[in-house]
Amino acid sequence: MTFPQNTPSIDQLINLPAGEIAQLPVELLAALQREIDAAAKQMKAVTARFSTALEVRYAARAAEARRACGKDTGTVRIVDGDFTVVADLPKRVEWDQAKLAAMVERIRAAGEDPAEYVEISFKVPERAYVAWPEAIRQGFEPARTVKTGTLKVDLLPLEDRA
Repeated sequence: MTFPQNTPSIDQLINLPAGEIAQLPVELLAALQREIDAAAKQMKAVTARFSTALEVRYAARAAEARRACGKDTGTVRIVDGDFTVVADLPKRVEWDQAKLAAMVERIRAAGEDPAEYVEISFKVPERAYVAWPEAIRQGFEPARTVKTGTLKVDLLPLEDRA
């Protein structure tokens, strides 16, 4: 379906009030949504390609700069022509939960307070929670808070409904 020439482009949407966009015909909203989704996918691919290119260009120099500073991770600065390249390699630490639990028990057994050394949190998978017997769920209910995420709306032509 074609639309009038005065319909907004995705580049113009950023400057339109949300209320004005909401008043557009549903067919135009659906077309804009498809165009935005395609542009977002393209931008994601371009960003990934560009990031890879920067990594190809600077990874070895950044690694050498980190070695010269005596560090495995973190931020280093490299000069390239008239630009300062800031290369950050973040540290990602993972802890073995079973080994931590054993350590917490050893600390407790030694009469110490594990909270002085570790932060302890509990998680209950929602699928497990709903499968529990009612009596168990009732005991956990006071500790449970349900929050909602962000509403996501997709506009689908009637023939696409399943």
